[in-house]
Amino acid sequence: MAKYYASTTAEVSEREREHMEAVRELAAECMVLLENDGALPLRSKPGNIALYGNGARHTVKGGTGSGEVNSRVLVTIEQGLEAAGIQVTTKSWLDEYERRLRNAKQAYADKLEAITKERGQSAAVLYYLGNPFKDPRVQAITPEDVRNSDADVAIYVLARNSGEGKDRTLEEGDYRLAEEELEAIRVLARSYDTFIVLLNIGGIVDTTELRRIQGINAVMLIGQLGNVTGYSVADALLGLTIPSGKLTDTWAASYSDYPSSDTFSHVNGELDDEYYKEGIYVGYRYFDTFDISPNYCFGYGRSYTDFSLHTLDVTADEKQVAVTVEVTNAGKLYFGREVVQVYYSAPAGEVEKPYQELAAFAKTKRLAPGESEVLTVSFATNAMASYRERDAAWVLESGTYYVRVGNHSRNTKVAAGIHLPATVKTVQLKNLFHDEDEVREIRSEGRKPYSYASEPMEKQNAKIIPLDPSGIDCETAAYQSDRPVYQDNRPDVRITMDEVRSGSATPEELVAQLSVQEMAELCVGTAREGSSIIGASAGSVPGAGGQTFPLAERGISSLVMADGPAGLRLQPHFRVSKDGELLPGGEMFGDNINPLPEEAPEGAVDYYQYCTAIPIATSLAQSWDMDMIERVGQIVGREMRQFHVHLWLAPGMNIHRNPLCGRNFEYYSEDPLLTGKCAAAETRGVQAYPGQGTTLKHFAANNQEDNRMFTNAHVGERALREIYLKGFEIAVKESNPLAIMTSYNLLNGMHAANHYELIQSVARDEWGFEGIVVSDWYTSMKLFAGERKYPISSSPLCIKAGNDVQMPGCRQNIDDIIAAVDAKEGEAEYPITLGDLQFCALNMIKVIARIP
Repeated sequence: MAKYYASTTAEVSEREREHMEAVRELAAECMVLLENDGALPLRSKPGNIALYGNGARHTVKGGTGSGEVNSRVLVTIEQGLEAAGIQVTTKSWLDEYERRLRNAKQAYADKLEAITKERGQSAAVLYYLGNPFKDPRVQAITPEDVRNSDADVAIYVLARNSGEGKDRTLEEGDYRLAEEELEAIRVLARSYDTFIVLLNIGGIVDTTELRRIQGINAVMLIGQLGNVTGYSVADALLGLTIPSGKLTDTWAASYSDYPSSDTFSHVNGELDDEYYKEGIYVGYRYFDTFDISPNYCFGYGRSYTDFSLHTLDVTADEKQVAVTVEVTNAGKLYFGREVVQVYYSAPAGEVEKPYQELAAFAKTKRLAPGESEVLTVSFATNAMASYRERDAAWVLESGTYYVRVGNHSRNTKVAAGIHLPATVKTVQLKNLFHDEDEVREIRSEGRKPYSYASEPMEKQNAKIIPLDPSGIDCETAAYQSDRPVYQDNRPDVRITMDEVRSGSATPEELVAQLSVQEMAELCVGTAREGSSIIGASAGSVPGAGGQTFPLAERGISSLVMADGPAGLRLQPHFRVSKDGELLPGGEMFGDNINPLPEEAPEGAVDYYQYCTAIPIATSLAQSWDMDMIERVGQIVGREMRQFHVHLWLAPGMNIHRNPLCGRNFEYYSEDPLLTGKCAAAETRGVQAYPGQGTTLKHFAANNQEDNRMFTNAHVGERALREIYLKGFEIAVKESNPLAIMTSYNLLNGMHAANHYELIQSVARDEWGFEGIVVSDWYTSMKLFAGERKYPISSSPLCIKAGNDVQMPGCRQNIDDIIAAVDAKEGEAEYPITLGDLQFCALNMIKVIARIP
């Protein structure tokens, strides 16, 4: 009989209250003020506000798919304003949009139901992932709407939603603003004394037409802030909290300005092969180096006050660079927080360099008008190295490295130069990512980078700090050789996990006693037959993503895994019979809920698992506040502990390579340093609770959703190491996560889950990762196979690569693993050794041993 850990009362718990209040308070740190002529904050609380837009009453708290969180409530913008004592005077307009939305959702639900009846549940899920629901177009705002609003202040809430399985499009109503939206904004801009646009979005939208409209007094990127978004937004509008977020992406003036614009995903009609031709030139690295002006640059964000930054000193030696900056709130009315951003410009050499790269950052405390704070921001000297493929090494090339200080990427000033007279290696590795179909990358040769009038003089007058090349150490990675086979040297003792935990036996001694069958079971999830596509739930935690297989006779328990990264995705209400059997009802599929029967069987017990929806990853990163993100991780960790979830399938940390990626809202940034720091902070927060852990995903180069299980990402070695792997490396080294999840895609011709060099050579050998590696769901199952250019991932090759557990698991996975181990030489397509299987089982045992 399963043991359930959910609450048996439907009452709002103290834990829920505390967590929602914490999220409400911190959310302003995540909002980015893009434009403001002084209209915000609303200095005297208006009695009436005219509220419009698709996100006004139907505010998006976070994206769809596995990133959804089934929270108890969602506080909309309308509700948040009303709770603050403001009267929303445009109810009739909002009612009409609600009617349109209700009809559109009903039509969508009817279509899913028809597909389910015709082709089965799996087909409906596939349709849901590939063809997500789209909001209907907004109706016009008429002169009568304006007259009847009886308000001087108007707010338009523009919302966008996206999710896994489908990339966004360039169509109106998605990346581009629809003409109906633009016309509504034009009407409001000329009709109200004060007009504010709020962007309730998880990814970039085209702001070029929006910026041309006269009469918009403020534009604020509120993002998607979880289930109390409405309260948080009202607080910020009224100045009870102060927005202090900074962009984590470059917002281009035209989609075509992005270097991957013409070949990304579906744009060129080619979904089998994606060529990362931009190489290292992603985001601001490209815009700065090729001198392309964006609408809003990386790191940008305004405040209700102004700040001045004064660099006091820069020191450096062969180990560390430190920058001391005084930040002053130069305003007279409002407190605020500023982000000090330190970049470096590496010297031109054999290896191409971007104009500048983020090296470190720090956020001030809350500063009152006139108050100052001195921050010292530091980073490792060898962090300025570039990967030189000729040497298979990280290299600091000779020349002068200029340190820059500012509050966004187009407002940095040279603070010092660090001179290195000779080229040195900092880490010696191997080139591991050869591609038979090599990508031809763009080059910056002959292109003039972004600059500004005072830059030459700043360089000329900069303090120059000399470094001694002989004082810079070079590490050499040690790579795994053949995996050992563990022999049972204690056949007279039946070793269990209890002996391992007590220290009377080692994990190696336990794994030596396991049979091939037992190890194969341990390395494959529990969903053996006929599981649902979404929410192959763990027995004791309904709605969880899945669990590993327990070996009860050996005392090896399951690991329960739940989706993220905007909180835990669990089934909020379920019912269990008096015999402990989970009864049907309460399952959630998108907006649809399978209702529980009104009459419960005698002796049945109702359980509740309401979780907190935290801000999406992009919004969290926009805070640039690692302490705050760690506190958010603690919110998740506490809820994991309550419901007995061991692994949170988060944080998502793929790079925002292109704004059309459908899951960008689940990821942090276009920049790998910021990405890695955020993931490390969130992991530290979750893992502050012993027995709970994070799962860094999706490893690696998972930057599109269309054909996500079979697309082949062609990425150069340097681009991989400097852009797409760097964030994972930072998170592994700084926070020691319990798990990593491999991605669906192929990487240079090899499925990520089968990629030994990626999983073993890089994560384990180069970075020292000590946790388990989990596959993404259905990676090695024939469920999605068909007439495709590339085959599905191989189950035996997952074991060979060190992808320790395959989720959610099926009987064929187990049979394939056993057959591959037992096969005689030449009989198996992908043979694996007993040592390979023992290695994966050992990793599982070591992590499970850490669960109290």
